[in-house]
Amino acid sequence: MTMLRIRSRDGLERVSVDGPHITVSQLKTLIQGQLQIPIHNQTLSTNRNLLLAKTPADFLGFTDMADPNLRISSLNLAHGSMLYLAYEGERTIRGGPAVTPAGSFGRKMTVEDLIARQMRVGRQEKSHCDSVSFDRDCANAFQHYVNESLAFAVKRGGFMYGNVSEEGQVEVNFIYEPPQQGMEDNLILMRDSEEEKRVDAIALGLGMRRVGFIFNQTVTQDKKEYTLSNVEVLLAAQLHAESELKEWVTAVVKLEINEDGAADVHFEAFQMSDMCVRLFKEGWFETEIGSEDDPKLSKLKKEVVVGVKDVKEVDNDFFLVLVKILDHQGSLSCTFPIENRNIQTTMRALKTHMERARSLPFVKRISDFHLLLFVAQFLDVSSDVPALAECVRLQSHVPEGYELLIDSMANTS
Repeated sequence: MTMLRIRSRDGLERVSVDGPHITVSQLKTLIQGQLQIPIHNQTLSTNRNLLLAKTPADFLGFTDMADPNLRISSLNLAHGSMLYLAYEGERTIRGGPAVTPAGSFGRKMTVEDLIARQMRVGRQEKSHCDSVSFDRDCANAFQHYVNESLAFAVKRGGFMYGNVSEEGQVEVNFIYEPPQQGMEDNLILMRDSEEEKRVDAIALGLGMRRVGFIFNQTVTQDKKEYTLSNVEVLLAAQLHAESELKEWVTAVVKLEINEDGAADVHFEAFQMSDMCVRLFKEGWFETEIGSEDDPKLSKLKKEVVVGVKDVKEVDNDFFLVLVKILDHQGSLSCTFPIENRNIQTTMRALKTHMERARSLPFVKRISDFHLLLFVAQFLDVSSDVPALAECVRLQSHVPEGYELLIDSMANTS
């Protein structure tokens, strides 16, 4: 008994034949019986480029096995040889000894093997997010900090909040920076669930929601040959999966050298592909990444199909879908000290902010997410926080009780 390996768009399978003396016509009959592909739909070749053919017309260019009476021994095929198969239509892949994944000859296929063979990683051409528009003030406040204060030496990240239109257009109106530890090549979020409840309560009152995550790459990453590193892909996939929002955006801030040799701050935006998010949710990613691992490759626990290869390392670019970037001027200011940075925010900062804006209506003076988050520590998160934020959204009169509380806080410094 001779076994031939058959590579198709479905992955790697095997077909048992009586020996190399059989003809191409007899081989096609065996493939029909064992792989459930009708003879008239099959195109066979020893040329792997057959798998790159897109249409039946393209299949006609592969003629080395077009003669039905040709004996496969004349093609130097023997036990374990590889053939390539293209076919029209769809089929249901059945489990059993006739269908075996690569490297598993001689054992029956399990359900896990079948699932693995269906995991095909390719480039996702279209994102669920049509575009992402950044409020100029909040985007500038983030990039200014990582550029001027951190000098792009360590990483910094933040959750983006805003709105999503029915057409899939994402608008970012403020960025919340959680407690974190930024390093040269990694970013550890030390998330505070109570603080995040206050953030979400403010977003609720403002009529917004969490729509993405933004982080910077460091200057030491500038010479690396990747868009996102494997560590960055892992974090982005985790946060995208956690969000359950199909339009979720991952934004990156980096330094790029322009034609004059000067450094420019540059924004890029992506979505993690549907397959990337699925692989993360189902636990396929290796989460332990060593210093010797290639940063441009993501390691998986099991093989997936990329092109015509079964691999356990995938180029990170396969997981990225580019998103167009726009900008706008939102209604919120961004002048109050931002949370969880090197300098702790105090009541004096509140007093300085309120005095600086004293010529404005009270609601305009507090129309700053970071100020609202500071004040929210002293309010009921389920009622007062969203109510105050709603006043900001509507630019309506602020109830006297809230106004007195904020003024008294400012005057305690």
